[in-house]
Amino acid sequence: MRGRTAGTAWILAGGATVLTLLSATGARAEGRGDIRVTKTVVNGGNSVVVGTSKRVTYPIAITVRDDSGVKGLSHVSVFNKTNGWGFGDRVDTRCEKKSSTTSVCTATMTVVPAWLPDSLPEDVNHTAGVWQVDATVKANDGDYWIADHIAEFKVKRASELTTNAAPDPVAKGGTLTVTGKLSRADWEDLKYHGFAGQDVKLQFRKAGAAHYGTVRTVKTGAAGKLSTKVTATSAGSWRWYFPGTTTTARVVSAGDAVKLK
Repeated sequence: MRGRTAGTAWILAGGATVLTLLSATGARAEGRGDIRVTKTVVNGGNSVVVGTSKRVTYPIAITVRDDSGVKGLSHVSVFNKTNGWGFGDRVDTRCEKKSSTTSVCTATMTVVPAWLPDSLPEDVNHTAGVWQVDATVKANDGDYWIADHIAEFKVKRASELTTNAAPDPVAKGGTLTVTGKLSRADWEDLKYHGFAGQDVKLQFRKAGAAHYGTVRTVKTGAAGKLSTKVTATSAGSWRWYFPGTTTTARVVSAGDAVKLK
């Protein structure tokens, strides 16, 4: 399955799911009359994080204004701002009237990771990053507006992070080795692979304390592996924290509690 032109809809196996692959065209903002988009919020202001198996659904809330009142949305599309490729299916659109002139129309988008392998003429992982929203809105009096780039948001590859602190228990003042692994979703083979060369924070929470504090920053090695040695001064829990990148989601590992002997 290969994407070729803007707005092409592809029917996958079984004919039950539509995957839309979009290639960005030149920016435009045109139409007729005074209808306008005044605000757009994607996924409540949060990044859209896509893993290897779980369906992801997110809203795009578009505030529209026209003197005659708002009829609705006739088109919504999303794609990577830089390379013009995107994926997703609009499964629902509802408009809520806020006043005689203004409505908030929400398009619900969905992504199923199983759609993604071999879906583009290039590696589909390249679509992670900053995306934009285009939409066409219509008014009750026939006014319409084709609006490009009404919002930006990030689509990120999901990530996983593990922690292991040993030995447990450890003698006070003894050496503790904290290891782990940072992985991220690959949308081509729907597996998680180690993410090398990333700065990850080692954090510690003393037993009985409410919060973790950062001890040091360690860079992931080959296959995303982490390892560092620390001096054990008190009992508590150790974890790794990855703040994320433009293309990869932030993640915090579960804490590994270590006792003193």
